[in-house]
Amino acid sequence: MSVKLSACIVAYNNYEDIKDAIASMEQFTSPELTKKIYIVDNGVAISSPSDVEELRRYIEKWGDIEYIDAGQNLGFGKGHNTVLGKIDSDYHAIVNPDILFCEDAFSKVIAWMDEHNDVGMVIPDIIDEYGKRQLVYREELTVFDMFVRFFCKGLFPGRIRKHTLQDKDYSKPFQVPFGQGSFLVVKTNLFKELNGFDDNFFMYVEDADLCKRVNQVSKLMYFPGARIIHKWEKGSHGNKILFKYHVQSMKYYFKKWGVKII
Repeated sequence: MSVKLSACIVAYNNYEDIKDAIASMEQFTSPELTKKIYIVDNGVAISSPSDVEELRRYIEKWGDIEYIDAGQNLGFGKGHNTVLGKIDSDYHAIVNPDILFCEDAFSKVIAWMDEHNDVGMVIPDIIDEYGKRQLVYREELTVFDMFVRFFCKGLFPGRIRKHTLQDKDYSKPFQVPFGQGSFLVVKTNLFKELNGFDDNFFMYVEDADLCKRVNQVSKLMYFPGARIIHKWEKGSHGNKILFKYHVQSMKYYFKKWGVKII
């Protein structure tokens, strides 16, 4: 069945966050917006069977959500790509489990995109739980910026400010080189044409890659007219395994696109 919006959340043993995300999405999204939500579960093998069953029962309360057991941990991008062959919509949303809705963001974003045919993907105003705008809008990745981020944040405040676009006018739309992938709305036909995320990324940096590919053929735009809350649990900071994934992804990204030092 064709719908205006499809959305995907990839789960990994974070069911309470997902239930909160679903509840807020259903509460604030207009019933006039036809939608289909997919929950792709990467973490069944490490989750309690009772927790999985509880999530599935919770999902059944809503008539527009489908649960998919991925069978293994596919990673972030490949998990989202699971639904590529299923989605039949005008727009598709990439949604993190730690997102909360505080207004009808979907309807606002889609109405704006309907009026701007040159825009292929949108990232809205993303704030934390205290109302502060998050630093999710960035320049393209460079080796220097990633090194500063991980090893010497306090030494280059001006560079961090530049990389995270802090001097932009956030009262107006503007094109974004790289929008962090916690909440993105993309034209479904474009997402399919690009074959979704690059499966060679297991975790991290796949959003930078997708944004770059979108901007090559269309535009990724910041849209100030819709707001989303992101709790943002920064997994790779202080976790050696996740940090390793981050480094591997950066190496693949720079191999694919060429090394940009500064």
